[in-house]
Amino acid sequence: MFDALAERLESAWKKLRGQDKISESNIQDALREVRRALLEADVNLQVVKDFISEVEAKAQGAEVISGVRPDQQFIKIVYDELVQVMGEENVPLAEAAQKPTIVLMAGLQGTGKTTATAKLALHLRKLERSCLLVATDVYRPAAIDQLITLGKQIDVPVFDMGSDADPVEIARQGVERAKAEGVNTVIIDTAGRLQIDADMMAELARIKATVEPHETLLVVDSMTGQEAANLTRTFHEQIGITGAILTKMDGDSRGGAALSVRQISGAPIKFVGVGEKVEALQPFYPDRMASRILGMGDVLTLVEKAQEEIDLADAEKMQEKILSAKFDFTDFVKQLRLLKNMGSLGGILKMIPGMGKLSDDQLKHGETQLKRCESMINSMTIEERRDPDLLASSPSRRRRIAKGSGYGEADVSKLVADFQKMRSLMQQMGQGSFPGMPGMFGGGGMGNAFAGMGGGRPAAPGWRGYNGGGAKKKKPKDKKKKGFGNL
Repeated sequence: MFDALAERLESAWKKLRGQDKISESNIQDALREVRRALLEADVNLQVVKDFISEVEAKAQGAEVISGVRPDQQFIKIVYDELVQVMGEENVPLAEAAQKPTIVLMAGLQGTGKTTATAKLALHLRKLERSCLLVATDVYRPAAIDQLITLGKQIDVPVFDMGSDADPVEIARQGVERAKAEGVNTVIIDTAGRLQIDADMMAELARIKATVEPHETLLVVDSMTGQEAANLTRTFHEQIGITGAILTKMDGDSRGGAALSVRQISGAPIKFVGVGEKVEALQPFYPDRMASRILGMGDVLTLVEKAQEEIDLADAEKMQEKILSAKFDFTDFVKQLRLLKNMGSLGGILKMIPGMGKLSDDQLKHGETQLKRCESMINSMTIEERRDPDLLASSPSRRRRIAKGSGYGEADVSKLVADFQKMRSLMQQMGQGSFPGMPGMFGGGGMGNAFAGMGGGRPAAPGWRGYNGGGAKKKKPKDKKKKGFGNL
């Protein structure tokens, strides 16, 4: 996400490194790089002009604080302006005083609107808001079946009247059903349409006039760049929308949509889709997105992801095992699976400050090593997983595991040896009030095992995992450290 934009902006900061202060002369090269970065990211031209103008004015009038380098000061100015352009703060979904809250989903064909509808329902269900999905797309083959399937997957009921009914009537009766059953929120999935399709746009307007939604959300493909902002403005002028959902933000998004929508259309971005799974929907926070664009990570979103997956009681038990050096291979696999539940390894690591520059090759290598470790652990008996010392003293056990997993005996020996080192280190760190899971991808411990199994390839920078008992309470103590610190 935004890798190309982040790299371009990095070259802008370099223009100011080594300078004593920000001046009109030395800032021009940096501004030129920022302008080029935004244009290549397909940001709207007018937005780029206004952005550069504001940054230039603020930079020239900025007093460089003692101890802060000019390039750092310039980054702060760009960060603040990015936040301003994207809307300054999160705009939450409305909740009507008199139930149900009605949300109307609109969008062009192929933007992932039906999937976004289910994602939104799951997000609201996690907030303990009951939902009813209403299927009004009677035109696209199997659209109703798709929504019903997604509804079953997330355990949310779907109201439909088949593909022969009038979409306006389906929407009206769906809202009546929600009122009768005391549902908190009804989400209406409409048919995908084209801007130039006057009949379909008129139908959407009739649905809106009939059900009077509290929210009208436009689902937009973020990979369309600045055109996403133009689409949002057109829909806003013709239909009237309250916000947008940007989908496919995990793909090759250049950033133009995220940076243009609010300024061009006036409608806030409320959510972003960051994957194909129904769990992959996040509220849009301009400050967090600006941090990602500048390669600073997004620790707050990562903490929230962890909170959804980590059970506090399990975390406390894990901390006790770490402190007593009883952390075993079973616990290690449990941590790996927890990591998988939070999303892709690349997506997680890039939320950690300082990890955004990892190459795709490094990330793929890390994921490969995780799979190899899990494969070897799966070849162990329950007794061996619980007592790694059995493997340290038994070459025959290691040979059996190697054959069962398809790897070499040296790989298994390396895994066992580094696991024991890691366990000892974890105990020492735990006693020093810094329990965690060090060395996942380098910096010692299991990272060495991964590098060794990869034929000596260097592992990615260190990642320290989660603080056992404090998983839901603590924030990172030191973002400058190479790793995640404590959560």
